[in-house]
Amino acid sequence: MTADRPGYSQLSLSAFSVALASDSPTPGGGSAAAVAASLAASLVCMVTRLSQGRPRYAAFEATHTRALEFAEQGRSRFLELAEEDAAAYAALVRARGLVRDTDAERAVRDEAVRRAAHDAARIPMLVVRECYALIDHVDRLAGRSNLNASSDLDVAARLLEAAARGAGANVIVNLPAVGDERLADSMLGELEVRLHELVSAVARIASQVRSDGLRAPESA
Repeated sequence: MTADRPGYSQLSLSAFSVALASDSPTPGGGSAAAVAASLAASLVCMVTRLSQGRPRYAAFEATHTRALEFAEQGRSRFLELAEEDAAAYAALVRARGLVRDTDAERAVRDEAVRRAAHDAARIPMLVVRECYALIDHVDRLAGRSNLNASSDLDVAARLLEAAARGAGANVIVNLPAVGDERLADSMLGELEVRLHELVSAVARIASQVRSDGLRAPESA
């Protein structure tokens, strides 16, 4: 973000919605996915705070502490990634707009597109990885936190899955312009694995929430 355009973390929800609805290509889907993940992290923070200091959930204090620390960091990190995603896509748009009248200009433009496309794929991949890391804490919290807020964990998990799928779509669409098949195969393979594991975690969390019961504390 520039000095005259505040970062997304400084915008009201209404202002971000207006920016997203505008005819500007940024912020776009990648930023929206990262913001959705930030909301999921905020829900995790809320659930842990509603669980800490309550005798019924005292046995799970270590789980709460770890989850809260990770989610607080994630809440901010996802907003940073939303801004980085917008900047990366803006750079790709600029690169594609470079003149290409001569062979030399085409070479400069093609290299600029490759570099920008790499960032435009790399950054949403970071969102996917962060979603994958955070849902592990959601999984551990389910059945070990305030049961009155268990549905909020379910929402957080589903937001993380949606955010990862949305970010993953941006990985997929930008990889061809990078022009590196080995990198593309590696990233697509990782993406498939992480999305599969996210889906599995969402199902486990939903099942635990429906059970409406507590489970044993995590082993130290």
